[in-house]
Amino acid sequence: MRVQRVLMPGSEAESWTLLGDDHVPVEPVERFLAYLAAIEKSPNTLKAYAHDLKDWFTFLAGRELDWQIVTIEDVAGFVAWLRLPPQARDGKVAVLPTVEHHCSEASVNRKLAALTSFCEFHSRHGVELAGLLITMQPAGRRGGGSATSYKPFLHHVTKSGPQRRRTIKLKTSKPRPKVLTATEAQTILDACDHLRDRLLFALLLDCGVRIGEALGLRHEDMGIAEKSVIVCPRPNDNHARAKAGISRTIPASAELMRLYADYLNTEYGALDSDYVFVNLWAEPLGRPWTYPAVYDLVLRLRERTGIDFEPHQWRHTYATWLLRRGAGMETVKECLGHASITTTIDTYGHLDVEDARRTLEAAGWFTGREVRL
Repeated sequence: MRVQRVLMPGSEAESWTLLGDDHVPVEPVERFLAYLAAIEKSPNTLKAYAHDLKDWFTFLAGRELDWQIVTIEDVAGFVAWLRLPPQARDGKVAVLPTVEHHCSEASVNRKLAALTSFCEFHSRHGVELAGLLITMQPAGRRGGGSATSYKPFLHHVTKSGPQRRRTIKLKTSKPRPKVLTATEAQTILDACDHLRDRLLFALLLDCGVRIGEALGLRHEDMGIAEKSVIVCPRPNDNHARAKAGISRTIPASAELMRLYADYLNTEYGALDSDYVFVNLWAEPLGRPWTYPAVYDLVLRLRERTGIDFEPHQWRHTYATWLLRRGAGMETVKECLGHASITTTIDTYGHLDVEDARRTLEAAGWFTGREVRL
């Protein structure tokens, strides 16, 4: 089986499909992915779902199982299969207990979430699969009680009603976002050969935008006088994407705007393009910069600086530094463009003991006590 990128007929819109060994789209997956494309899910989401469902159908094919009549035991077997190294999944190679799991707990849970969405979609068309992976749990209970039957529609209207719960889910330890130190960030910025490259990472640090949001910026989004950057979801020629939602305006520093002006005057010149980040030294000149080009730059900077970093770490660094400087969680949420403050709290509730110590010292907790210890 193979995941294949496709362009939608009559447009340049990107999508993905799953091809079987006969090079024909796997029909139930194709219907599901077409539905996701119709409701304007991002191509990255479609690609991830296609890869996750490829694993599921590969597992079923290896055991000659019909996707429409699998059991909960089959899903449990799928989880065990995912944890095996690929070369051992056909059962011909024994795996020693000391061998690490191939898929992490988080990866397995993501694949199960994709499978759950796939099953729920087909349950609306008479295929009884969703009950395998979703049960309804009485409100206020966290396991241990009996599950009621699957309710696919309007079960969430009331908070006091039963809550959806995945039948199979692995326990995961929550990873802490990796944050750059000030020295690391400065070293990477100083290692950039071009103002364009320095501007990109300066923008990620100064405004906390996602890399796709940065690559989709137009000159009209850069408010030099207002010292602000506007992130606007729109189609882009380089397939860069801002996450779905409304536009947001992010405060920026005067230093960032000076760097942008220097970039325009020194490197960009009279180039006719709407995009801020474009090809300046590689063909095709003037075309918007792409994800692969940025990651090629990241690889070069890693080798040059000895710092192992990813573009998304700059966003984590931005949010963490804001919180350490006393910014409220609601402000951080708005600047990052999170739909819910719960996402912000879940992602950035990771400040360490020294951060807590500074907060307590600022509140006078360790001084002027009424009780002597």
